[in-house]
Amino acid sequence: MPRISHMSELIRTGAAAKILGTSRQHVVDLCIRGAIRSHGPGAHRRLERHEVEALLDRRRTRDDRQSLWLHTAVAGRVAKDPRGTLEKARANLRTMRSAHQARSPWIRRWEQLVDAGPETVMRALVADTPESAELRQNSPFAGVLTDRERRRALNAFRSVDHAARA
Repeated sequence: MPRISHMSELIRTGAAAKILGTSRQHVVDLCIRGAIRSHGPGAHRRLERHEVEALLDRRRTRDDRQSLWLHTAVAGRVAKDPRGTLEKARANLRTMRSAHQARSPWIRRWEQLVDAGPETVMRALVADTPESAELRQNSPFAGVLTDRERRRALNAFRSVDHAARA
């Protein structure tokens, strides 16, 4: 087990979830994946506050920002055609469930969101939270955008991204 600095403040997963704006279970999942170090077993797991805050402060990568742009376009598609778009997502989720990703917790989470309706889905697609960033990486919305819509969103992102780096 890693040594804990005497200056570190240890917090529970619930407190970390409040800091990150996610669920406690998402924090537990981050610990299990090694994205945040934890100390102690199971229900007694503690995290170093400075590590949780560092995770919160990390800038999104270019891929994360690009994914956000694409999923903002998907949210627009949900707004235009909620029934058809959510049915496409449900079909993709069925395919994902039957494929190698059957154990993915994100499939179940997306199923819950899709079942909650278009407004809930749109919020999840564009939210600036660690959970939504992770959800976008495991999205059931493949094929929702036309090739033209996808190219337009990517070109707009590249233009803004290039200008920001210049």
